[in-house]
Amino acid sequence: MRKIFLLVSILGVLLSCKKDGSPTTVADKPSEQKTINLTVDGNGRSFIVYLPTGYNNAGKMPLIFSIHGGSGTPEGMIEIANFKTIAERDKIVLVYPAGIQNNWNDGRPTPPNQLGINDVSFFNQMCDYMIANYSVDGSRIYATGISNGGFMASRLGCELGNRIAAFAVVAATMEALTITPNCNPGRSVPAIYIHGTSDPLCLFTGGVMTAGFGGTILSHFQAIDKWVTLNGCNTTPTVTDLPDIANDGTTIKRRVYSGGTNGAEVVSYVVLNGGHTWPQGFQYLPEAVIGKTSQDLNACEIIWTFFKRFKR
Repeated sequence: MRKIFLLVSILGVLLSCKKDGSPTTVADKPSEQKTINLTVDGNGRSFIVYLPTGYNNAGKMPLIFSIHGGSGTPEGMIEIANFKTIAERDKIVLVYPAGIQNNWNDGRPTPPNQLGINDVSFFNQMCDYMIANYSVDGSRIYATGISNGGFMASRLGCELGNRIAAFAVVAATMEALTITPNCNPGRSVPAIYIHGTSDPLCLFTGGVMTAGFGGTILSHFQAIDKWVTLNGCNTTPTVTDLPDIANDGTTIKRRVYSGGTNGAEVVSYVVLNGGHTWPQGFQYLPEAVIGKTSQDLNACEIIWTFFKRFKR
């Protein structure tokens, strides 16, 4: 009996090893998408989590919050800004949160703002949940969004600097009357702003918004200047005209403000003749309504290339 037990034990060891003698790895799990529900400040909240193939063997992974625009949904944001290919390639956890009444309290008079919803607390609790339940690197959490979601990403940069390592804003800037004057992240927070000069909903020049729920917003360059100052970056940028690869009526000029505290940067992408859109993203409404979607820049790739350089 003892000999049989010994043989079984030896066989188990042999089966658990490769031919080179090293232990076999656990098979990669396939990608997974699921909806998570939380209660935050007495309100039911939800978000979609996307886990890339092999997430069980990837170690501590970075996380990107991808935030939908006003009247949008997490599912819609997946279509507009599809980070899944990048997540599969580089092993990133994606989180697509849902706003109350499909909107965010970004400081402007949106429905969640009027209801007193604390969306910053929601994002903070999502960070806690993801770190506690998944293999997420808490020093590599990033936020990006479009329109109302972009304004929310700006607010997170201001008020959740202890969690957000860097953020990116598309087709939005910053609320001007309450968020901007009180913006004090407590550390440098690298930032990208991508904005079309012909955006009909969120004007490139800022001011009082006449579309959506209104509010007063910074211009593109006022938002850039704010973060250049907060991050201690050089005020003179390196300017590059990107190649006009698509010949679609848009061109893009990049300005990089480097030399910030702890290596922080602020980057401006001005999309000449671009609309209220995500470059190389899904044209979610007709061009007559939201303007052109530039094909000269892959916003998802640009944003991730920027994000991965920074840790909190």
